[in-house]
Amino acid sequence: MSEPTTIVIPTLARPSLDALLTALAGQSIPVTASIILVDDRRDPGETPPSAIEPPTGADLDITVVSGRGLGPAHARNVGWRHARTPWISFLDDDVLPDAEWYASLLTDLEAAEQAGAAGSTARVHVPLPPDRRPTDWERGTAGLATARWITADLSYRRAALAAVGGFDERFPRAFREDADLALRITEDLGAVIVEGERRITHPVRPSDDWASLRQQAGNADDMLMARVHGADWHDRAGEHVGRRPRHVVITAAGVLAVGGALARRGALAAVGATIWAAGTAEFAWRRIAPGPRDSDEVRRMLLTSMAIPPAATWHTARGLVEHRHAGRWRGLPELVLLDRDGTLIRDVPYNGDPARVVPMPGARRALDRLRAEGVRLAVVSNQSGVARGLITPAQVEAVNARVAELLGPFEAFYVCEHGPDDGCSCRKPQPGLVKQALAEAGVVPDRALLIGDIGSDVEAAAAAGVRAVLVPTPVTRAEEIAAASHVARTLAEAVGSVLGATTEKATR
Repeated sequence: MSEPTTIVIPTLARPSLDALLTALAGQSIPVTASIILVDDRRDPGETPPSAIEPPTGADLDITVVSGRGLGPAHARNVGWRHARTPWISFLDDDVLPDAEWYASLLTDLEAAEQAGAAGSTARVHVPLPPDRRPTDWERGTAGLATARWITADLSYRRAALAAVGGFDERFPRAFREDADLALRITEDLGAVIVEGERRITHPVRPSDDWASLRQQAGNADDMLMARVHGADWHDRAGEHVGRRPRHVVITAAGVLAVGGALARRGALAAVGATIWAAGTAEFAWRRIAPGPRDSDEVRRMLLTSMAIPPAATWHTARGLVEHRHAGRWRGLPELVLLDRDGTLIRDVPYNGDPARVVPMPGARRALDRLRAEGVRLAVVSNQSGVARGLITPAQVEAVNARVAELLGPFEAFYVCEHGPDDGCSCRKPQPGLVKQALAEAGVVPDRALLIGDIGSDVEAAAAAGVRAVLVPTPVTRAEEIAAASHVARTLAEAVGSVLGATTEKATR
């Protein structure tokens, strides 16, 4: 029986990762699912991703890939795109699954399958100090236990992730990217996310005096949520609106106090200072009262309560500006189809000699960029030389093998060996090869892209409902270039446009 899920763990190679892997190695039943660790350190230094290893004696199937330090949303996307199982189970690298977690996960996924659900959540426990009241930071972490869609432990159907383009990478931190994805899956796809029974522990990480101040950057992410999902997204996601309006008032009062003092308008400055002091005191007390009230906590709350309102207001304004044109996230295509002759390699007419295969400049590097992101690659190629009796099928296969040797692995080579007058449905510009590739990969047309060098490539893609990028060569006709909606000068430029163009502009 094939594995139902792959476990994806974005990591910064923190010490907590060893504890997590040790817990997975000590499950009540062996973890037979593949584990993909996405090393998201921007600079791994002397410890490259390949050096991350499971604890001694752990019998786990682990693959390490790089997330290049682009944030948890991107890291999770890299992880699930490298997987091929029906489900993807995400874990954060600082959680601890209990001994029955994997057995419960399999049961949860079976129940989700029967319910026709697109996702399955876990039960999260956040341990708090038993001998004192929790600090403000600890109370904030404890909120994870009641969060609706926390990706510290959340499983999704791979097909659902592919359909919506995965996590929105415009969320640069571990904040709101989980709610955004869940809203797109439940509302755009009309799917449901069910509650599972598996359990994890999410310890409270150490923090410093200014941790709560740094968290205010999340106000910019809230503006992205509002732009994409509407002003009422909080209600649909089960989130609190927060104190943002009060922070704006306190900040405005502070500005009024300073401005009045500089302008030597004492009454105006007094009004502003009074409102600022009252608002700041009320905010600080709300944070101090439920806590341990020791001197360190009181000092921390007083300092940050003065700094948080202007920081929150600044990040809110920044988010409004940065995301004013944000539309639905598309993500990368799951499958990129490539023409062979003239696109991947120099076009040698009816070539049956592997020794004559010469890659196009920069082709290997461009393809490896897609592979690193987990994008699947396949080749679609007309080879009418077989029908004409100029080359044999075996020679076509030999040339394809040489292409793979020079340019790296492809999931498949799809070849039409018919001639122009054979009336087949597979020879480009007919869509047969493209449709076959989509069907065998299990990818819908909207999540695929074709790169080719002549008009028949573009026409075949369009007939199959697939987007296309034309990379002209000297044999490409001017009218073919004019008719193409997307044109790139080189394969590397085409790939760069694929990796860079992941969003749709908002439409009204």
